[in-house]
Amino acid sequence: MQGRQNNIPGAIAALWALAGFSLLMSQAVRKLLAVSLDAANYDFSALQWLLLAAFIIFMAYSEGYKGFQKGFSPRFANRTMHLYHQGSSIERLLAPLYCMNFFNAPVRRMLVSYSLLLLILTFIFLFQHIPQPWRGILDAGVVVGLLWGLASTIYYFFRAFFKKPVIQSGEGNTTT
Repeated sequence: MQGRQNNIPGAIAALWALAGFSLLMSQAVRKLLAVSLDAANYDFSALQWLLLAAFIIFMAYSEGYKGFQKGFSPRFANRTMHLYHQGSSIERLLAPLYCMNFFNAPVRRMLVSYSLLLLILTFIFLFQHIPQPWRGILDAGVVVGLLWGLASTIYYFFRAFFKKPVIQSGEGNTTT
């Protein structure tokens, strides 16, 4: 960790945040990918192929690029830097939740995090009732978005620790 003081508890907390988040994302991808691959057992109509391609592109852009790469991932990396330098014991213990803005964040940011969690849980419930191959088509797009998000979060994490911190415009404070 270039130019940084030796801070074992902070480094462990930052790595715990990334590992916990990565595990959560990997489990979601694994489950959704299985459903997506199951859809390959069906004969797709031209409309279904078109919707598959369109939804993958839409989710790559909206969830992967806009949601994760331009929003969540840089904030996550900034919060891991906060954990490393000055995180409290509870922030470090609950590092994945802290870095996902579920506590000790601005109220607006926490509201967004909890609202997204509720929305995701609602989609999970609703998607379970959609028959194949339609569910597989939707899940394929979500898988692409989640993989993009995981990759961008890992990228920003290592960029923050080994190159330079990522500060979004208007968010110079690492606790945002």
